[in-house]
Amino acid sequence: MRDLPQATVTRLASYLRVLGVMADDGTLIVSSEELASAAGVGSAMLRKDLSFLGPNGVRGVGYDVTRLRARIESALGLDQGHRVVLVGAGNLGQALARYGGFGRRGFTMVGLFDRDPERIGTDVDGLTVRDVAELESACRELGATIGVVATPDEAAQQVCDRLVGAGVRCILSFASSSVEVPPHVEVGRVDLAVEMQVLSFRSARNAESDHGTAVASDHGTAVASDHGTAVAAVGGARSTSTGLGSTKNGSVIAP
Repeated sequence: MRDLPQATVTRLASYLRVLGVMADDGTLIVSSEELASAAGVGSAMLRKDLSFLGPNGVRGVGYDVTRLRARIESALGLDQGHRVVLVGAGNLGQALARYGGFGRRGFTMVGLFDRDPERIGTDVDGLTVRDVAELESACRELGATIGVVATPDEAAQQVCDRLVGAGVRCILSFASSSVEVPPHVEVGRVDLAVEMQVLSFRSARNAESDHGTAVASDHGTAVASDHGTAVAAVGGARSTSTGLGSTKNGSVIAP
């Protein structure tokens, strides 16, 4: 399998989510048009993305949902499953720990850690919050493959260092500040404030686009009205309207 562009990896994850819903609904075969529409992409883009995985689907028939789902899971490294530890059992951490979608997508939450004595020993969705002092030994004991950091920013780097020391090679950080890790460790960052800023930009851009369309429409109506009046006044000539604009005696008059 060829190296996958980052944008393709992101879309494959989206296709996998859609295929999971379809499988739950009992769908056996899906066309490229149906899958693309459900994932919010063009069918040509979908077929290009899936071409990275090798031959898939049958022309005129579609894709086997179960088989394609397994193919994408393998490409994303999900076929073996991942064991996840989460550090920071505050409000965000507890919400993440209770999210049921992880298990359905190949991620098993196996350990929760915090340094707050009031949280240590409490139960969160069947898992007991452990003292972060046990993090390194627990990661090895639990076979953790992914570490999620939901601590305050000032503690994020130290927690990442400890996860790396425990042999965890994939880290997802919710800290707003960046963290430094060795080249062999993959880090993903989720900054909720940045995500909302991006949404704000898109909203503002769409509002400007809608305003521009409205102004152009109003301007076009005004021009057409003025032009129609002017043409009607030229020598009292009869004027008609065509797809090209107004005409006077069979000659096109550009609007």
